Amino acid sequence: MRESDETLRQAFSITRGNQGPRFISQLTRDAFAVVLAGGRGSRLKQLTDWRSKPAVPFAGKFRIVDFTLSNCVNSGIRRIGVATQYKSQSLIHHLQRGWSFLDGRLNEFIDLLPAQQQMGEEWYKGTADAVFQNLDMLRRNHPKYVFVLSGDHVYKMDYGRMLAFHVAEQADLTVACVEVPREEAGAFGVMSVDEGRRITRFDEKPKHPEPVPGKPDRALASMGVYVFNAGFLFDQLIRDSEEATSSHDFGKDLIPHAVRHHRVFAHDFAESCLGSEEGRPYWRDVGTVDAYWAANMDIISVTPELNLYDDNWPIWTYQEQLPPAKFVFDDEDRRGMAVDSMTSGDCIISGAVVRRSLLFSSVRIEERSLVEDSVILPKVRIGRNVVIKRAILDKRCRIPDGMRIGVDREEDARRFHVTEKGIVLVTPEMLGQRVHGVR
Repeated sequence: MRESDETLRQAFSITRGNQGPRFISQLTRDAFAVVLAGGRGSRLKQLTDWRSKPAVPFAGKFRIVDFTLSNCVNSGIRRIGVATQYKSQSLIHHLQRGWSFLDGRLNEFIDLLPAQQQMGEEWYKGTADAVFQNLDMLRRNHPKYVFVLSGDHVYKMDYGRMLAFHVAEQADLTVACVEVPREEAGAFGVMSVDEGRRITRFDEKPKHPEPVPGKPDRALASMGVYVFNAGFLFDQLIRDSEEATSSHDFGKDLIPHAVRHHRVFAHDFAESCLGSEEGRPYWRDVGTVDAYWAANMDIISVTPELNLYDDNWPIWTYQEQLPPAKFVFDDEDRRGMAVDSMTSGDCIISGAVVRRSLLFSSVRIEERSLVEDSVILPKVRIGRNVVIKRAILDKRCRIPDGMRIGVDREEDARRFHVTEKGIVLVTPEMLGQRVHGVR
C-alpha cells in the first residue's frame, strides 16, 4: 500500500530556518550512506598526483569530501561508510582528524572502507563493485535504505527530502538530478522522465544527450546521488556481480538495468538544495582544473551562489588551531592588503597585494608581490616582487623572488600546466622542489 501523506508527515519533525524546512526523521535514521571516495580524478591533472579527488582542498579550509559528509550529518544520516582506494592516505588522515566526532555509543559512525579484496582477489572494479565488496558490512547494520553518494562534488542538499520523495513514490531506486547545459551533459549520466518523474531512459555519458522537453539546450543529468531500498540494492549488486559482461558500475550497468525492470524515479535537486542564493540550485563537479578554479572563484564573489555563511547547514571539517591572518606594512609601495578575497588562518600578507583570490591556511606572501584571480593552497611561500595571475598553486610550493606566473602563456607552458582557458597550475615538482609527507 502506498504510504500516505499523513504517515509521512508524522514521520518527520520539521524545523524552519533561513533555508526553509529541514527534515529530521526516522527515515533518515534508518538509512546508511556509502560515500564513493576512491577515484583519482585524472582530469585534475597534477592536483591528484599525491591525493584522491575527494581529498583535494577546496574553499579555503575544506576538502571536497566534506560537502557530501556534511550533507549526511546535517540530514540525520549518521551511519556512513567511505570507500577509498586511489592514493587515500591524505583522505584517511583528514577523516581521522576531522570526522571522529560521531558517537559510536549512539550508533553513529564513519567507517573507512578500503579495498580489501574481501569478495575475491581484485581491487574495486567499479562503483557498484565497491559497494558489493562491502555487502556484509551493510547487512550487519540492517538499514532500510541505502544512499550511494559521490564524494567529489560540491553542493548542499537535504537528503531527507529526497528520501521522503523516494518513500512516497514507492520507488525501488531514486536518482537525484539537475539540469545542465546540453553541451556539457556528455560528462554525466543523462535521463529521460515521464510526467510522474519515473525514469524511462538512462544513458551514461552519451555522445548525443537527449534534451529536456521544451528546453533544447538543457539536459537532465545525474548528480551521482542515489537512494535504494536496501533489499533491492543487495539483490541488484549480487545479480550484477554475476554478469560476466558487466563493468560493475552504477551508471553504466546497474541503473540502466533497474530502469528497464523496476520502479526508478528522478528527484529534482531544486526541491532539496540548500545554501544557494535566490534558490538557484548549486551543484558543481569540480572535475577539471578549470572547473576547480572557477568554483573557488565562485566562493569569493560578492554574492556567492553557494552560501558558506549558513548556521543552519554548516560544512564540517578538520579545524586546525591557527592564529588569525595578518596584514603588515602600510607604505605606498609595500602595503599588505587583500581585496575581494578570502584569507584563512595563519596567513601573513607582508607588504603584498592580493586581489580576487582565495588563500588557504599558512600562506606567506612577501613584500611588493601581487596575487590576482588565484587559488593558493596551504603552506605556500611566495617571495618578493612576484606576480601571480589566474593560477592555482599547490600545497607547499615555494615561489622564488621575482618569478612571474600567469603573465606570459608561452613561458608558463614550458614550466607548468596551462589549461585551455589559461589557468596555470603549479606544483612543487614543477618548480624542482621535492615534497614528502601528507598532502
